Amino acid sequence: MIEVRELTRYYGEKRAIHNVSFEVQKGEILGLLGPNAAGKTTTMKILTCYMPPTSGGAKVAGFDIWDQPMEIKTLTGYLPENPPLYSDLNVWEYLDFVAKIKGVPAPKRKEAISVAIEKAALGDVQKQVVGSLSKGFKQRVGLGQALLNDPQILILDEPTVGLDPRQIIEIRELIKKLGGDHTIILSTHILPEVEMTCGRVVIINEGEVVAEDTPGNLTRRLKGSERTVLEIGGDAKVASEVIKGFSEVQKLDHRKIDKSDHVRFTLETSTDIRHDLAKAIITKGLNLYELRTESYSLEEIFLHLTTKEEVA
Repeated sequence: MIEVRELTRYYGEKRAIHNVSFEVQKGEILGLLGPNAAGKTTTMKILTCYMPPTSGGAKVAGFDIWDQPMEIKTLTGYLPENPPLYSDLNVWEYLDFVAKIKGVPAPKRKEAISVAIEKAALGDVQKQVVGSLSKGFKQRVGLGQALLNDPQILILDEPTVGLDPRQIIEIRELIKKLGGDHTIILSTHILPEVEMTCGRVVIINEGEVVAEDTPGNLTRRLKGSERTVLEIGGDAKVASEVIKGFSEVQKLDHRKIDKSDHVRFTLETSTDIRHDLAKAIITKGLNLYELRTESYSLEEIFLHLTTKEEVA
């Protein structure tokens, strides 16, 4: 549905993005994740034909951003980070105004507005003045205007920024319901946003793609290592020496638990050594209270990738 090929964009001498490439399948919700100023918004503006790249290209639903920008705009709904709302109109009037701008034919306009109101869950406020709405409902109105032309593709730039926790959950649920019927690119720097909403992630940092995969696969790929957590009772120094005796251990941290003689060790290993490790600890007369592997969180993956640590 969307093919991005080596997009590069400069603002004067400042490089915003460089050789950005990825694909989005039909009906997929893709998370474009990165810190602020990573190049996410620039990428989205190029894909919506708001501005051209300096070099590279992209196809959206088979149309080329260089040669067929109007066709792409017809098929795309765009929610910018700060949607351009008119605070003195009520919700229906605003959506009617936008529908006219988008060229929705007059005989189909009422139905298009009704569908957008239903999909964006705006039924209870459709007659209210936009300026009187909460931030969450204003975001919904912005989402409603993006849906007016029944787009195949939705591009959402930081759709939950500035919302309270309840509003964030409501917008997430709306976006998940839209997946399947629409192909969605969701830009965010908020890690739970991707975990809760997106099936696949493109992580972008300093204008370049540093990883592209599902959150689960990124976890498995991180450093190609296992993380193991142990809780041991007894002499911490002896326990540490036992663990360091394994050549597979790449990193070791430990901390004492409260006022007991229990110590929690966290180690990264190149392979799974739990069986041999447990035997060695027990042989030394130490008490083994816990031994388990632990998954990396998306936050840890993000920090590794955006601080130039490599994924194996």
